[in-house]
This record gives sequence, structure tokens and C-alpha cells, in this order.
Amino acid sequence: MYKNRMLAISMASMLGWTGHTHGADISTSTESAGTVSAETQQVAEQELAALGRNAQDPAVLGTVTVTALPFDEGEEGIAQPVDVLDKEELRRKREASIGDTLSGELGVSSSYFGPGAGRPIIRGLDGPRIRVLEGGIGTLDLSSISPDHQVTVESLNAQQIEILRGPSALLYGSGASGGVVNVVTDRIPRSLPANGFKGDVELRTNSVSDEFTGGANLTAGTGNFAFHLDGFMRETNDYEIPGRAVRGDPDSRRGVLENSSIESEGISAGASLMGERGFVGVSVSGLNSNYGLPTEEQARIDLEQTRYDLDSELDEPFAGFERLSFRLGYNDYLHQEIESTGEVATTFINKATEGRVELLHNPIADWQGALGMQFITRDFAAIGEEALVPQTDSDSIGIFLVEHRDWDRWHIELGARAERSTQSPSGDNPDRDFNAYSGSAGTVWKFVEGYSLGSSFTYAERAPSTEELYSNGPHPGTLSFDIGDADLNKEISHNLDISLRKTTGRVRGTFNVFANRIDDYILGQSVDIDADGVADFVNDEGILDPDGELQLLNFGNVDADFYGAEAELVVGVLDRGADTLDVRVFVDSVRGKLRDGGDLPRITPLRLGVGADYGRGPWQIGMSLTHITEQNKVADLETETNGYTLLEADLGYTLKAGKSNTTLFLQGRNLLDEEARVHTSFLKDVAPLPGRAIVVGVRTHF
Repeated sequence: MYKNRMLAISMASMLGWTGHTHGADISTSTESAGTVSAETQQVAEQELAALGRNAQDPAVLGTVTVTALPFDEGEEGIAQPVDVLDKEELRRKREASIGDTLSGELGVSSSYFGPGAGRPIIRGLDGPRIRVLEGGIGTLDLSSISPDHQVTVESLNAQQIEILRGPSALLYGSGASGGVVNVVTDRIPRSLPANGFKGDVELRTNSVSDEFTGGANLTAGTGNFAFHLDGFMRETNDYEIPGRAVRGDPDSRRGVLENSSIESEGISAGASLMGERGFVGVSVSGLNSNYGLPTEEQARIDLEQTRYDLDSELDEPFAGFERLSFRLGYNDYLHQEIESTGEVATTFINKATEGRVELLHNPIADWQGALGMQFITRDFAAIGEEALVPQTDSDSIGIFLVEHRDWDRWHIELGARAERSTQSPSGDNPDRDFNAYSGSAGTVWKFVEGYSLGSSFTYAERAPSTEELYSNGPHPGTLSFDIGDADLNKEISHNLDISLRKTTGRVRGTFNVFANRIDDYILGQSVDIDADGVADFVNDEGILDPDGELQLLNFGNVDADFYGAEAELVVGVLDRGADTLDVRVFVDSVRGKLRDGGDLPRITPLRLGVGADYGRGPWQIGMSLTHITEQNKVADLETETNGYTLLEADLGYTLKAGKSNTTLFLQGRNLLDEEARVHTSFLKDVAPLPGRAIVVGVRTHF
């Protein structure tokens, strides 16, 4: 329910549960959600049982933490806007891609490239400016270099998803200059389950694509050893659409979006050894995914990934420090782009390693801080007739320091980061190296109990990515011919964020305004060399051809400004015994403009909506109505999109049996059967969103 959007409900509040969270204390922990001791969790469950409730009830909120942040802060004490989606919200919002799963959150949209690929866009920034993490380490895939590449994390196996809006470059590198999405899993257990084991299973079907999806998670342990297993599988057919696929083409197929089917599966195993002062654990996971690109070429992507992770923490590692944490991830990734004839056009290979170490020091003159180091190495190669980027070795290393302190009603945050990155391509392409520096300062003023006013300023530098520097060739996935620029400058952003929040009481809400001034913003721009007033198209060799299928895109530096606002209000209309009713209204807007005049491409339109959640005993009922306005503020040579309205509904019934519960759910999506085209998508003119859909499923927690 909407109350799950708060960062955390303290264990004391959970034990004192009386049916709703109005007035609950908000807190976070530097530990993961799983680090509550088995004894504490067992006592909590006994107290809840005495109240006639189960700790796994969708309405009961346990400790939810923001693991992407190093400090123990409540929502009022975080200068940067943060959202957390936990299991119940994930169940309601889950889609095949992580971008589509999060596309209804404030300031977040999706790059939507059909149901198989969708990456989060935060406040108009996408691609290499948004880092998607799994357990604090990058996904190590190739999703940031092209919107048709899948993000290799699965929401079915997530415990929660954290969204950090605005620059997070201090903690996660220049690739996080626009924000961070952190998917938290239990693949490496951080504590022993309270009763020796815990887990969940979910099965669902979707009428619009004949989808069948299933996922399971199991964590068990005894003594000082714990292990984890999880897996998922998804199969869909091409999905149904309200009208024709290609806008304005009377010959385009009606009713079905061809080549939009998905087949994917994954499995993971992990284990941890616990001690009195910490833990160490490892995991290995594998993913196979085959999904269609709903373009005229009807190509498919066949993806394989094997990933190895290590996670560890040690309390009081040496004098002066509270905690040492170390994380390491290695990825062996391959995907093939397969033509409709079955021939492999291009093979992408990516072997990458990322590691980070953090030291949380003891308070010094009331300042508490964390210093750390992060490194990333990547060996990338593209092989085949459409290999538009040369084989490139990339390396980066960064050091950072973040500090904070509380002063009466004020909270102060300071931070700095220095990063060195190098790009070494094959052939005649020149090597490039960059030094990127970032700094931030933020304050939170808790002027009245339950209210806070936060502000933050961040200076962040981002080095150009491999594809921005060295692309030179056809890119059928985006229907473009990309030409990079090896002489690109690094981006320099100046970001100001102001947030007003109310986190307690019957009325809760947030209001954010932001402005991001980016010098030397890197943009792939359409061109009009022949001056005929429309974007130039070329053939596979890059030669101008009015009948060519590929739009010519040149990467270059421009100056750009992003600004906007986000607001959300949640009102607890009813809190009477077993009956609860929350009403939510929201609006968000972002504008992206070239400083010399003109609009940036693929910017999210204004969105506004209203929703309600009603609970009565085991029943949960929710409805939402979201209107996405038309987008006529477009870049030169870019097409506009019409507005549309999405009506969605959710009905759930929870059955309890001992310490487990089972939720049966029925969902309706796009109930008005609207033709909806996502303006942020390269495929907005050829691939509308699915039509009316009915989702039926069951989820069991034990």
C-alpha cells in the first residue's frame, strides 16, 4: 500500500501495531534488512501473534532500510530524495523489465524497448548517467550502452528496490551522475532466518501476452552458516495492442505487436558464514534470456550471463573505525543479436569486475563519516557485421569521503570524490583518459516534528562512455547509424535539489524541485545534411538514402539544462479497526532544454494521477488513474506523442496459516484499452504499450 513508501517503520512501531502507520516513527539502519537478530525477530513475531497479526501480512511493516546509503538516517534526515519499494508494492507493480516496474514512481520513467528491455530514466537522464546496482554493485551488463539491451536483474527475486534521485556520483561513480537504482536481494545472506528458514513463491499469468511467470526464493541456516537459493522463469507470446503497431501506417498489423515475446530464466545460489563481529558470503547466478525487438527488422536478442559475487562486513575492524565492508562482483556476459533469418548479426561480449570497500569511522567532533574506494574494469568486444563499437578495455578507480553531523534541528552532509578512468580501444582509435571530480553539500532542517526541509547541491563530472567516444556504424536496435566523437569533453553538472517532506500523521507527502545545469552534455543528435527539413536517413554503409532504414545520429557536446518538480500527497481517509483507506495524488514534470535554444529528445511528459487503497481484514483493493499528457516540446526532427490515460486496479485476498501467508491477487491494467506510446522510447512510433490486460497470480511467504 502507499504507506509502504516510507523508508522504514521501526521495530518498536511494528510491535505496537494497531492497524495503520499514521504517526509511526520513521528510521533507517546502516545494516541490511536481514541483519535484525534471529532472537529479536522471534520476539517481534511472538508479540505480533499476541496482537492477532502475522509479520508477513502485507499491511505489517517490518524494518526496511536503505542499503545504498552508508549512514543511519530517517527520511527526514536525508538531503537527497529517496524511495523504497518493498515486496507488496513490487507485487503490484512488477513488470518484465526493471524500468517498466519503476516507471510509475515519482520522477522515474522507462526507456521502453518492448517488454524485454526497459531501463530506468530519472528526471530526464538515462543510459550511462543512471547506475543500476544489484546489492550495491553494478549489474555489469551492457544495458547502459543501448536501450535495446536488457538490464540483468529480476524483480521477482528482489527484497526491495531503492531509488536515489539526483546525482549519486560520490558513492557510485560518474556513471551515477543522474541517479541510482539499487536492487536488494538475499542472494548472500547477511543473517540467520528467525525460524531456520524463510522464503516466498510467486506465480502469475497475464492475458495480454499469455504470460506465465514464476519465481521462488529460499534462505535457510543453522549455527553460523546460512545458504540461499532462488530462481525464476518467464514465457510470453507477442502482446495485444488496441490499434495498429506503426503510427499512421494503414498497412501495419492491427491488434498484436509482432516479435514482442520473451523467454527467460535464471537461478542463483549463495552461502554465508556468520560471526560475532560480521559475516562473509559468496554467490553465483546465471541468466538466460531471449526476447524480441519489435522493429521492422524483427531481430531477437539471445543473452547469457554468469555472475559471481562476494560480500563481507566486519565490525570494529581496528581502532577508530566502526565497520569495514567489502563487496566484489565479476560478470561473464554475452549476447547475440539474431536476424529474422536466424543468422547471428552481432555478438557482444563483456567481462567486467567491480569492487568497493567502505570504512565507517567513529565520530570525530560530532562528525560521522565513511571513506571508501571503488574500482571497475571492463573488457568489451563486439563481433560481426553490425559491430559499431571497437573492442575496448576500460578501467576506473575512485576514492570518496562522505561526512555528516546533527546540530540541534539541523542535519549537515558533505562529500567529495576523485575518479580516474581510461578507455583503450583497438585499431586506430585513440586512447582517452579522464579525471573526474565531484563534491556535494546538503542540509536538512527539521523545523517542526514530522516535517523537514532538505536542500542539496552537487557538482559532478562524468567521463564519456565507450559508445559515445567510438561508435561508428549501424545500430538496428535503435534504427540509427551512430557516429561517436573520440574528442568529446567530460560532462559537468551543477545540480540543486530542494525537498519539503511530511513523514508522519494522517496526511503525509513530499514536494521536490530540482535544477540541473550540465555543461558539455553528451547527446546523439539527428542531423539534416541535405537541408530538406527532415532527419537524415542512411543505409547500412552510412550513405545518405531517403529510403534508408537508419537515422543518422552524431554524438557531440552541447550545453543543456534540466529542471522540474515532483509532488505526492497521501491522505489516510479511514483508520477504523480493520478498515483502512489511503488516497494518493501525485504529479511530476521535467523539462530538458538546450541552452542555446530548443528541446532535448525523449523527455518524459507531465504526468499526474490519483489512486486509492482500501483494506479490510484479509482484503486489499486498490485503484489508480494516471494521465500522461501529450509531449509537443520535442527536439528538432523528433515526433510528438499524444496524451493517454491508464486505469489500473488490484484486488488481493490473504490467507494465513501459521507463520506463512498466501495472497491471491487479480489485477487489471490499461483497463480503458488506450493506445499508449511512451515518449521516452526510441520505438514510440512503432511499438505502443500493451492493451487491456488481466493478471491473475498467487504469492506465498513462509
